[in-house]
Amino acid sequence: MKNNLWLFCIGLVFTATIQGQSLLTDSIYSFTLNEAVEFALENSYQSINARQDVAKALKRKWETTADGLPQIEGSIDYQNQLKQPVTLLPASTFDPFDQIRGLEQFYDVTPNPNNPVPGVPEGFIPVIFNPQQQASATVTLRQLIFDGSYIVGLEAAKSFLQFNNDSEEKAQLEVRKSVINAYGSVLVAQESVAILKNNVATLEKNYQETKKIFENGLAEEEDVEQLQITLLQITNQLSNAERLEKIALQMFNLTIGIDVDSNTTLSDDLDSLAMKNSDQSVTTKPFIIENNVDYRLAFLLTEQRRLELKLEKSRALPKLEAFINYGTAAFDDDFVFLDSETRWFQSSVLGASLKIPIFSSLKRGARSQQAKIAFEQSNTDFIQAQQEIQLQYNSTLSDYKLSLENFDITKQNLALAERIEKKNQIKYSEGLATSFDLRQAQLQLYSSQNEVLNAMLNIINNKAELETILNTPNNN
Repeated sequence: MKNNLWLFCIGLVFTATIQGQSLLTDSIYSFTLNEAVEFALENSYQSINARQDVAKALKRKWETTADGLPQIEGSIDYQNQLKQPVTLLPASTFDPFDQIRGLEQFYDVTPNPNNPVPGVPEGFIPVIFNPQQQASATVTLRQLIFDGSYIVGLEAAKSFLQFNNDSEEKAQLEVRKSVINAYGSVLVAQESVAILKNNVATLEKNYQETKKIFENGLAEEEDVEQLQITLLQITNQLSNAERLEKIALQMFNLTIGIDVDSNTTLSDDLDSLAMKNSDQSVTTKPFIIENNVDYRLAFLLTEQRRLELKLEKSRALPKLEAFINYGTAAFDDDFVFLDSETRWFQSSVLGASLKIPIFSSLKRGARSQQAKIAFEQSNTDFIQAQQEIQLQYNSTLSDYKLSLENFDITKQNLALAERIEKKNQIKYSEGLATSFDLRQAQLQLYSSQNEVLNAMLNIINNKAELETILNTPNNN
């Protein structure tokens, strides 16, 4: 009976766990692009870690600040001397008539003709000064008064916090760009599946009609085979596109920070997003490199090297500390430290410590020179970073302009390909065009359809990249 009860309880727990996991994976989400970006900025794995980095930086800044604030530490000590140390004192130190009784085994008390006082002992007496057990409690207050490295450390902590804030901003920009890319990829995959399904339906109809005509002896077998080749090819592309659509949606879920198998629908459509991002005004915006987050991060790396140089120089300055402590201690041969009658002895010390670097055999100078060289290298790297950022902007701007131009061209090509395919359909049905001509027109149409989809996706992605470099994420 007990075993059955245990099995029943375990079954309930297991069922609840499975149901809980099912609820997580069966969650239904619906996002516009802006909603997806906002959701990802709050819930994506990259955003969560970026916020944690800033939180750590704040704690590290306080850690550095606390080094210059009062430090209080306490200690409680207990000692039980299992073998007490013995100190030897000259026997002549003691009154021979009062001290020698019972101690004859330690020294000689026979009369000495050279000793003017008869009976004065010679040799040493073993003495134990401290009781066997002792306990003490001490509280010490320390205060840093001056330390050059502490001042530099405060400045470095502030710079480190700014670096993490800028890193979080960069992470948010990257998350936004990744969400836009993933969102656009899902829409392209869905649109591609829809187009391919329509193409397969059209091809299937042509194939069946041509097959019947061939069976009636009014068409050649090659016509049927040409259409069958195209149908098989496009059907295979449709199967692959459906798989890619599922993978693209899973990638989108991962990007925004939800379970990859969640049921997610996208509210925006590809055409509206492409038109919304076909904005020539962004190409005329002035590029202020100081607003670029990579520029600020590169500058802070240079600032870090400058502070390292300043830190090495500060090591030649003196360091001044002050302290005061208060303690109490008790001694006895037995453990009586918890008794109220035990006598405790108080003590207190006030002091200061001044450490002055005098000579390090040129070690400090060598470290300062290394830091100076590193600082000069960082300045060179900073100049290079500025040039790379400017080049990246120019390249991205060119790519965006090209994507706008390609979109216009691909739309025109698609319209032409549709007219050509339609004309060949009519010619083929009237016997004025071969099946090979029809197949070529169809393949040209399908290629034009893909080119339009890719052109729209390029517009969306290149616009996001350009806005990331300009640090204007709220344009949409």
